[in-house]
Amino acid sequence: MTLIEWKDEFNVGVAEVDYEHRELVALINALHDDMGTGAGRDDIIRSLGEIYAQISAHFALEEKFMRESRYMAYAEHKEDHEILLDDLRDIMDKVEDDGSYGEARLSSDLGYWFSEHFRTHDARLHRHAHKDA
Repeated sequence: MTLIEWKDEFNVGVAEVDYEHRELVALINALHDDMGTGAGRDDIIRSLGEIYAQISAHFALEEKFMRESRYMAYAEHKEDHEILLDDLRDIMDKVEDDGSYGEARLSSDLGYWFSEHFRTHDARLHRHAHKDA
């Protein structure tokens, strides 16, 4: 079962960013599927690490675009990125320490955060990227 269904509204109109959004959604959906089929703690930790690395690289690309295009909401958008990375690191630490981070909650948190971030911050970035088009 897919956790995050891809929607066209997730596209921001920057090919590299949009590609990475799709890749992140695929990684999150794969982790969700793996947890649903009984993936072990080590597999979950490895998947979370891969998601964290991909998100970090993606945020760097997105932030570079925002700086170069003088995006007015850069600071707010970057802060949201930092909150997600902190939250994801907390999740990873909890799973690594005692494995007690529930599958349903993990899926729910990741699904909500990405859908909400795409719907709000990335939607504004999309409008900014296309303001002169």
